[in-house]
Amino acid sequence: MLPEELLSRYAAGERDFSRVDLSYANLSQASLVGIDFSRANLSVADLSGTNLSESSFIGAKLLGTNFSQANLSGANLSRASLSGANLSGANLSRASLSKAHLNGADLSRADLSRADLTEAKLNHAYLSGAEMRGVYLGGADLSGAILPDGTIHD
Repeated sequence: MLPEELLSRYAAGERDFSRVDLSYANLSQASLVGIDFSRANLSVADLSGTNLSESSFIGAKLLGTNFSQANLSGANLSRASLSGANLSGANLSRASLSKAHLNGADLSRADLSRADLTEAKLNHAYLSGAEMRGVYLGGADLSGAILPDGTIHD
């Protein structure tokens, strides 16, 4: 699917875009509130500055996707593959990232307040300057991650 087709269908009221392939798409600065991208492929897509609040990315392939400065508050990214993704400065407050793969992801300066990172894989993730007030980390793997205070988790 082309980005223009998605934007047109979204403007017409469609919200279910599960399983679509939008790898390498440029949707930066778009407003796609409440969209369903479950099991979609958005690898290496540019979603910087995009408003994706309350959207669903359950099981989505988001490898190397650029979410810098994006609004993902209340989004469901459970079981999503976000390895190498750029989430710097993103708003992930109240987002569910349980069982997500965030290996090597850049979460610097991201707002993760009250986010659910239960059983998430954060190996070598970069969390410097991230807001983590009230975040749930039960069972999360933080080995090699750079934490908000700049320390490296063993």
